[in-house]
Amino acid sequence: MRKLAIVLIVVAIAVIVGANWTISRLPAPPTPNEADGATLRSTESGDVVGFIDASGARAWLGIPFARPPVGALRWQAPQPPVPAEGTIEALAFGAMCPQLPSLLSDASQSPQSAEEAAAVAGSEDCLMLNIWSPPNASGLPVMLWIHGGGNSIGHGGNVNGGNLAVGGNVVVVSINYRLGLFGWFNHPGLHAGDPANDSGNYGTLDMIRALEWTRDNIAAFGGDPGNVTVFGESAGAFNTLAMMASPLAEGLFHRAAVQSGGYGVSSLASGQNYQDHGGHQYSAPEVLNALLVADGKAADADAARAIQDGWTPAETRNYLYAKTPADIYGLLDGGGFGMVNVPNNFKDGHVLPTLDAEDLFSDTGNYNAVPVILGTNRDEPTLFMSRDPRYVDNLFGIFYSLKDEDAYRREVRYSARAWKARGVDELAQFMAASGHPNVYAYRWDWDEEPSALGYDLSVALGAAHALEIAFVFNDFEGGIAALGYIYPNDENQSALSRSMMSYWTEFAYAGAPGRGRDGAEVPWLAWGQNGQTSILLDTPTDGGIRMDDDVVTSASVKAELMADASLPPGRERCELYVRLFRWQGLFDDGEYRSLGCAAYPADSFASF
Repeated sequence: MRKLAIVLIVVAIAVIVGANWTISRLPAPPTPNEADGATLRSTESGDVVGFIDASGARAWLGIPFARPPVGALRWQAPQPPVPAEGTIEALAFGAMCPQLPSLLSDASQSPQSAEEAAAVAGSEDCLMLNIWSPPNASGLPVMLWIHGGGNSIGHGGNVNGGNLAVGGNVVVVSINYRLGLFGWFNHPGLHAGDPANDSGNYGTLDMIRALEWTRDNIAAFGGDPGNVTVFGESAGAFNTLAMMASPLAEGLFHRAAVQSGGYGVSSLASGQNYQDHGGHQYSAPEVLNALLVADGKAADADAARAIQDGWTPAETRNYLYAKTPADIYGLLDGGGFGMVNVPNNFKDGHVLPTLDAEDLFSDTGNYNAVPVILGTNRDEPTLFMSRDPRYVDNLFGIFYSLKDEDAYRREVRYSARAWKARGVDELAQFMAASGHPNVYAYRWDWDEEPSALGYDLSVALGAAHALEIAFVFNDFEGGIAALGYIYPNDENQSALSRSMMSYWTEFAYAGAPGRGRDGAEVPWLAWGQNGQTSILLDTPTDGGIRMDDDVVTSASVKAELMADASLPPGRERCELYVRLFRWQGLFDDGEYRSLGCAAYPADSFASF
């Protein structure tokens, strides 16, 4: 009994200390921004007035770049905005697009009941962008940020572009775009013969509309519409590559930076068909089935299928358009981060080509071959693993130690290298083969987090997914609220951030990161130049910034896994094989069995 009491006391102290420490690291609630008459600008959205932010940047937040996609405009290509009658006070971020609550998107609602847990954050009236510009800007490069979040969570207000704008002397834009089943939904009953509307790629089209708005209006904010860099992280990086792939985006941007991305597209069948005909779990017909059952109009999926198969297009449209975001999101499971795996970026042949990544990027005639940066973080998957009870011991929700550090490190290494293969090296090889001379690659290695209540974050997180965003924007207070406490705010951190801002903004100016905007950085060479491939971005205490010749492919990762003597026989190797290769079309049943994996059905392992 005494031992239990001691444990409970220790836990209580840890909870109190942890809560107080986390709260102390959170930024103070912002004070309302005050309009500044010197920021008055005229745009196609109407006259807008902004404010001077803490960095000294001129800032305009929440400017509509399209008509609200509500009512009859839901699941339609975005339309240009109707000019406001009065002056728009662009002083606060606009509503995020509908999504499940998540700490990763600052959309947490801390649900305390099943009813609250089903709540939806955001609004369908969400197609807005934000601009930061240095004082007296004129004709500056524009950097347009596409946020991440699995194309199902997040918003353009996850970053503050002020420090990047002032420090790099560029104009920064961040955008919202429709997410999840509002951004990508392809029900044949909604088709009316228009290739854009029928594509199902509404979120992709929103990004193109934001680029069109930027082309037509950014000069008023000091930006050069002839020099626009699109950059994004995670899903935003996948979407950046989608802009390179889309013929509709041609000429709207001139450089691209892809942070922790890849080229991921969905077949039309995955969005349009029932599961037994190649459709996704959340294809449009399956979603409609689930809605009919939830409404009590059908007893089960078979009965729902009979109903919708008998409907006219008008009946299908009327039923779906009457549903609220809460109705639709009530069907979905966002797991621990609010992200929902829905098919997106459809290969429709109009918005996006029907080609796979190799065929697409191996011919400059198939894509918008602008100068491009491709990169990943050394420990990508730890963001998702470091709070997962499968890997981490926890007591009353407090994570305090890794269950098996060696196994954890192995899975992180293999998963991150597989991501690097697909998201950087293979794409760079395809582009280089196409004759593209301006391909630049990086790996981000920073891992200097502190420990939290004895939990060593430098191992548990390390160079995790998304942590580099703060370095690019030199903003360690905003961003992902749940991760704000992990940065030590020391000189190493500041120096690496300055170098990364210098590289990114020089790329925006010149189409090559070179020696950075300040001319003092380690030369960042193009892919293959002098036998080098990628630059490693790290602090001097861990080797500093330097070029590297490492090239990883999916085949090399598989060969390494097959030959790895450090892996114990049994489940671990089998699970790694499934996670790394099953979803990439590289799974070989005979090979899997040769590893001694017959006792572990592939379906028994979660993808993540």
